[in-house]
Amino acid sequence: MSAIDFMAEALAIKDEIIALRRKIHQYPEIGGTETETQRLVVDYLEALGVKTQKIADTGVLGLLEGSKPGGAVGLRADMDALKIQEQTGVPYASVRPGIMHACGHDCHTATLLGAARILAAHRENLPGNVKFFFQPDEEGDGGAERMIAAGGLENPKVTAMFGAHVNPGLPVGSIGVRPGKSYAASNPFEITIKGFGSHGAAPHLGVDAIAVACQVVSALQLCISRETDPVDSAIITVGTIQGGTQRNSIAEEVKMSGIIRTLGPATRQKIVAAARRVAEGTAHALGAQAEIVIHESYPGVVNDPAMTELARESIAELLGEDKVVPISVPNMGTEDFGIFLEHVPGSFYQAGVANPAKTPTVSLHSGQFNVDEDALPVMSAVHAKVAWDYLKGVSR
Repeated sequence: MSAIDFMAEALAIKDEIIALRRKIHQYPEIGGTETETQRLVVDYLEALGVKTQKIADTGVLGLLEGSKPGGAVGLRADMDALKIQEQTGVPYASVRPGIMHACGHDCHTATLLGAARILAAHRENLPGNVKFFFQPDEEGDGGAERMIAAGGLENPKVTAMFGAHVNPGLPVGSIGVRPGKSYAASNPFEITIKGFGSHGAAPHLGVDAIAVACQVVSALQLCISRETDPVDSAIITVGTIQGGTQRNSIAEEVKMSGIIRTLGPATRQKIVAAARRVAEGTAHALGAQAEIVIHESYPGVVNDPAMTELARESIAELLGEDKVVPISVPNMGTEDFGIFLEHVPGSFYQAGVANPAKTPTVSLHSGQFNVDEDALPVMSAVHAKVAWDYLKGVSR
């Protein structure tokens, strides 16, 4: 057979991909409630002859079976929106007050549907199987783990995973790639400082939980500046703090919450242990008590070097070397795609959507966030080609 022109085929369905994205954008659903999006995805895939399974409550797993024997590759898109009020003013803006696709998951879902259409059109020559993971609740508790627990990687067994996230820092039409540590692991935490209340005129009779909490916040930053390798990265953020009942009383209790972000499992283990030690030790030294609860959350995204190189070569062949952007530094944001990569090798690339002439240059999670929709067929073509090239290599 002649080589498939994935880009030409994606451009031929550009209007359809855009229409899908706008419909999803207009009717956003937060994590765990993506029933309308789930229905749209199921209907679209089944019309293509892709087998579908509802999974992880509001997720969808699609299976495209190629006519030729081979392995199985996974492609993932997340579907959930955020509790953010949209401020874009576009005709297809969210009709749901306080809920918006401000992180590009509408683009992820629409472009993976586009990739499914392209690949389904060539199933007679497809050397293996493609599994499409339409994942719920990435912004919340994480749907990736639930999809895996429900058997999403099995029958047939997925041996590589690929996915993408829109990046408003990259120009439209470009794709960013990075092997190794790419997104941070996260560990949310709560700290309760317990002191002893007294009258504000007699502070020596109490233990000021607010004063202790201030010292704990400052001491936690020493875990970053003095316990993290200078060429590594870690962040401890205390995002909330509440304490005290009256302005003329010594506070008995303070509650704080925040998040630890680290790159790689070794740094994660070290900084989590250090944060616990420092919070408890600082409070104890000042006569108070610190109770700290640190949760296990997303593990970080560590891209497999070989799979990243495969993706890079596929993208360069599709778009040209000049459209492949090496990502020099990791993203300290979190992304539960890393849970897939704990089970199978793969790579998570970044799709450029920036075009100041069309959309404002704002960050993800902004009420003004929007994308240049010229990026959408590029994403569909990249997904389709990367999956095809992986299966072609496995079948050799």
